[in-house]
Amino acid sequence: MAEGPAATALDEVTWDLSHLLDAELADGGTEDEEAVGALLDAADERASAFAKHHEGNVAELDGPGLREAMTELAAISELAGRAANFAHLRFAADTETPANGALVQMVSERATAIQTKLLFFELEWVEVDDDRAEDLLAADGMEFAAHYLRMERRYRPHLLSKPEETISTELSVTGRGAWTRLFDELTSAIRVDLDGAEEAQPLDVALSNLFDPDREQRRRTAEAVTAALQPGLRTRAYVFNTLLHDKAVKDRLRRYPHWLASRNLSNEASDESVQALVEAVKGRYGLARRWYETKARLLGLDRLADYDRMAAVTEDDVEIPWEQGRELVLDSFGSFSEQAGDVARRFFEERWIDAPPTPSKRGGAFSASTVPSVHPYVMLNYTGRRRDVLTLAHELGHGLHQTLAREQGVFHQDTPLTVAETASVFAEEIVFGRLLADFDDPGSRLGLLAEAVEGQIATVFRQVAMNQFEDRVHTARRGEGELPVERIGELWHETQEELLGESVEITDGYRTWWSYVPHFIGSPGYVYAYAYGQLLALSVYKLYTEQGDEMVPSYLELLAAGGSRSPEELGRIVGVDLTDPGFWDSGLALVEGQVGQAVAAAEAVIAERRTS
Repeated sequence: MAEGPAATALDEVTWDLSHLLDAELADGGTEDEEAVGALLDAADERASAFAKHHEGNVAELDGPGLREAMTELAAISELAGRAANFAHLRFAADTETPANGALVQMVSERATAIQTKLLFFELEWVEVDDDRAEDLLAADGMEFAAHYLRMERRYRPHLLSKPEETISTELSVTGRGAWTRLFDELTSAIRVDLDGAEEAQPLDVALSNLFDPDREQRRRTAEAVTAALQPGLRTRAYVFNTLLHDKAVKDRLRRYPHWLASRNLSNEASDESVQALVEAVKGRYGLARRWYETKARLLGLDRLADYDRMAAVTEDDVEIPWEQGRELVLDSFGSFSEQAGDVARRFFEERWIDAPPTPSKRGGAFSASTVPSVHPYVMLNYTGRRRDVLTLAHELGHGLHQTLAREQGVFHQDTPLTVAETASVFAEEIVFGRLLADFDDPGSRLGLLAEAVEGQIATVFRQVAMNQFEDRVHTARRGEGELPVERIGELWHETQEELLGESVEITDGYRTWWSYVPHFIGSPGYVYAYAYGQLLALSVYKLYTEQGDEMVPSYLELLAAGGSRSPEELGRIVGVDLTDPGFWDSGLALVEGQVGQAVAAAEAVIAERRTS
């Protein structure tokens, strides 16, 4: 087994955000705000000088001049990015301390002011003649920014005038950004009163009880969650309505033909390819229903309720302590690639992870790429479930991708969302294989297979169902005006029922569970990228199972390329053709195989019960 870092208790696994700040100023106390301010001061000063030198002259730049300008923009972005990431990560770890929220607001305001000074560059760049632009992008030394600049030109039909863009940027701080922060604070403050708990629990901790094998416990948990969502429901619905209308106005002013068009453009995905994905997944909704019908029989039920979907199907509700989960993930990464193992180990040894669930912490998990000059940070809410080990693998997969792509620089480190899930899902598959190999008895294997299938359902089918919810709620808001809570719940119920059919009873309480999903608020249109990325990653993983170690170098090359190429070009590095009309069906066939494997294991257990 790969040698891991020294043992660390879960509550001690907190990140060190000082890496983002000037070491001479950062002290973990009030001087952190001064260090953030110093970064923003430097960015602001350089932005002013940049604007003074280049505004009105972008069309006159030659190749070396454009390279110099982009190098300076990268440096400014690094400075502002370090400040912004520090503020947002500190807030994510503790949303209740007023100073953390105040710092986020200050950084947002100042970063917006810096961005406003630099708006001219994009507006002038997209107006450069196409032939001349291509000549400039082909100049020596432009590789670090060429794809980014080429993609920016696609926004030409949707850009406003400079005064209009300035107003839009300035008002974003008190517009979408402010509403999104409010939603995060509201959901982070939700506490659930669970039977037997000494005090009310954070929402993420409460939701983990839906994995409990005891149905009565699951039912009570679901009722408690619904009750906890009720007090602030109308406020969250008002936030949602406001942002739905905000997007409608911006889409109209920027001449986007439909609500998802801007997201597709940023994902470098055509409307047609996204629609093909959605229709292909909807056409296989029966796979989810097949599993849920089988699961009902496993649990001795006529039909599942919504709170039964994630229930453990066996009594071996395995708990995996932090130390064991960490070592398993590190060993899996290291066995796949020594380089991958070394990168993953740094997250633990150098305090790039914040793992324990705490009352004031943001829910869920993520990996923040931050800026190329620093490193990514991973946030978890680790509760010791088997699923948490796969979440750790998932986020470290992101972290591996982001770390390897740092060499691409600030313009190309991040990939479109449609490719961003490749490394995370791939890592999950590797760790899942290790977990499955470690469990010999049929019950444990069935439990793990069930969790894997339910993960596929959640990432592929459920995300497309949520895309359909977004589609209908955006359309309804534009046609009907402000939507009552009941109408939003109706659309949520409707799109969930289309996925689940008769296989799962959707309770009345579940109609409000849309109201804690952050993607609907902060990243409209985001969710389909999970299905896109999952199916892409499964195809890449299938190639790995066929080719073994021979494929590892090309896979790491894919990750190291970051966003320096289009998704289609990135796919070709590992032999995947994203332009093939049958690509989605190929990925879904892999999901179907996993469902079949889990159903077969379940049928064997059911048959054994009948004969015993």
